[in-house]
Amino acid sequence: MNGGRYSFECFGVSHTGHVRDHNEDRFLLEPESGLWVVADGMGGHEAGEVASGSIVEHLATLGVASSAPDLRARFEDRLARAHSEIRRLSQERGGITIGSTVAALLAYDGQYACLWSGDSRVYLVRDGAIAQISRDHTEVQELLDRGAITEDEAQHWPRRNVITHAVGVADEITIDVRQGQALPGDIFVLGTDGLTGHVRDEEIRDNVIGRSPQEACEHLLELVLSRGATDNVTVVVVKAEGREKP
Repeated sequence: MNGGRYSFECFGVSHTGHVRDHNEDRFLLEPESGLWVVADGMGGHEAGEVASGSIVEHLATLGVASSAPDLRARFEDRLARAHSEIRRLSQERGGITIGSTVAALLAYDGQYACLWSGDSRVYLVRDGAIAQISRDHTEVQELLDRGAITEDEAQHWPRRNVITHAVGVADEITIDVRQGQALPGDIFVLGTDGLTGHVRDEEIRDNVIGRSPQEACEHLLELVLSRGATDNVTVVVVKAEGREKP
C-alpha cells in the first residue's frame, strides 16, 4: 500500500464551524507514507483535541513501509501508542471519558485499506458512483443492522450521535478494516460527522467529481458552512492518479 509507487493527489480542510468554540478535529496527509487520516476528539475541557492530536502526532511518525503488511503493522503500532497516551490522560484527569474517532486510508502499490473506529467515514467515488467503505460504530447503526428501526427513523433517532467505539475510551481498541484494489481515477473522501451530518452521500459525490482535491474540499466545506455547521468539520480528499512512471 505505498503512495510512492502509486501517485495520489490530496488535500484536507478543517473548520471549527459556527457553533463550537474550538476545533477538536484533526487530519493528517502523508502521501509519501501512503497514509491519510481524520480524527474527531471528545472529552471536553480541551481533552478532545488532545486525543485527536495524539493520534495524528503518533501516526505522523509512520515513515515509509516496505510492504502492505508492514504499513498496516506500523499504523496499528502508532495507533496503540496514541491509545495508551489517551488512557493515561484520562486517568490523570480523574477517569473522565476522553477519546477520538479515527478514519484512515492506507495505500501501497495499488492496494488500499480503510481502517476506522467511531463514526468518522471513508467513502470511495468510482465510475460516477459513491460507496461508504466504513460502517459507523454507532448505536443507531447497530439498530439498523438488527432491523429494529428504519432508515427514516434513524435520521431522527434521539441517540443517533452516540458512538460505540473510539480510540482511548475502552481498555482495547476496536478497529474495523476493509481492503481493495485502487484504480486510476478513484476518489477517496474521509470526513468527520460534521461533514456527513449536513451533506448527503450523493452531494459528496457531486462535489468531488470533476474537481481537484483542493477544490472538492473547499466546495464541501462551503456547503457545510452554508447549512449551519453545528459541529467541527473536517474533510480529506485523495485521488488516485495511477502508477508513477519509472
